[in-house]
Amino acid sequence: MARSLDGLVFVPVADQAAGQVGRQTRFEYREQDGHVWAEYAGGDVVRGHLVGTRADDTIDFRYVQLRLDGTTASGHCVSLVTELPDGRLRLEEDWAWESQEGSGTSGVEQILG
Repeated sequence: MARSLDGLVFVPVADQAAGQVGRQTRFEYREQDGHVWAEYAGGDVVRGHLVGTRADDTIDFRYVQLRLDGTTASGHCVSLVTELPDGRLRLEEDWAWESQEGSGTSGVEQILG
């Protein structure tokens, strides 16, 4: 597929636990020459950043975020870029915290407009 993520905005498809990203979180992606980065905020996240690389349809990145309660957290994620039937992109994520206990799977989908 290899469609660029540059300039696309994604939203989680479901809420996670408190202090994590949720339906109110918005990810604004950038991509250039195999490098991927994004800023995100919303819900329990005041500000977050991710940075990593992309090879074909796999993104490998690390993330760090500041939460509403003033704490910070960081982790690692590997995402698979897929295309939805309506042409929007979806990222299927396998993530793990590095600053605390916990791991899981989640999905974010491109929003239009």
